[in-house]
Amino acid sequence: MTMTGATDSPGDDGPIGEPIGGPGARLPNILGLLLAKNRPIIMGVLNITPDSFSDGGQFIDPELAFKHAKQMIEEGADIIDIGAESTRPYGGAKPVTLEEELARLQPVLPAVVQMGVPVSIDTLKPEVAYWALGLGVRIVNDVWGLQRDPNMARVVGQHGVPVVIMHNRYKAEPTISIVSDINAFFDYSLGIAEKAGISRDAIVLDPGIGFGKTPEQSMEAIAKVGKFQHFGLPILVGASRKRFIHSVSPSEPTNRIGGSIAAHVVAYMNGASIIRTHDVAETIQALRVAAALRNSL
Repeated sequence: MTMTGATDSPGDDGPIGEPIGGPGARLPNILGLLLAKNRPIIMGVLNITPDSFSDGGQFIDPELAFKHAKQMIEEGADIIDIGAESTRPYGGAKPVTLEEELARLQPVLPAVVQMGVPVSIDTLKPEVAYWALGLGVRIVNDVWGLQRDPNMARVVGQHGVPVVIMHNRYKAEPTISIVSDINAFFDYSLGIAEKAGISRDAIVLDPGIGFGKTPEQSMEAIAKVGKFQHFGLPILVGASRKRFIHSVSPSEPTNRIGGSIAAHVVAYMNGASIIRTHDVAETIQALRVAAALRNSL
């Protein structure tokens, strides 16, 4: 990714393009506090986009975005994950300029941060991450696992915040071993993180369900989440409404709650610590029952 020129951040927080990852106050690591709850951590999805694959345009209006964030928090979300540029796991996403992404976030992000639940920023741009962290965002969610822009690792490392490293590919290759590919990707990303001074206890791994994978590979990644536990890091799975569900049970994204829950329960039972979902209440109920059943064995 080519870095854009410096742009003044809203609220006079200083330039977000220069210097990238400039020194600032290091925030306490919220990840350890969340994981200490000893239960599945729920990350609620808030897309402020016109073209996200599942809910594009639904929350582009700031008032609707506020209401949805509040609803997810009331339902029990531990983290609100906000994104203003669609990454559409099956292609077709339209690139968004830095200015447009910030314009979408400015009316929403500060107010959601004030709601009192940790907020993560889902972005490809280190400039956006830098700006968001200055407003109190606590986690960076990078769908290219620190491998797309070297400045992202610098921003994360110098702010001392947790990062979600997600596996991704530019296109699916049905013949490869997806588990081996994910492991190799994580190895490389962890090397980048170490060089940038990102603490090991501030890293979450995400196998990237749907991103550069066939439906069969997505299902394999969920079923074999345990194959990524050797890194000794928490694993996040975001299977919510993804297309692999349609390959098993034909349905539109908004009608895939049952398939999403099934995938997330299996991911949790196989070792996932964090579940990213559009449907917070339903997912929490399912996971609580799954945990109770497992504890009854």
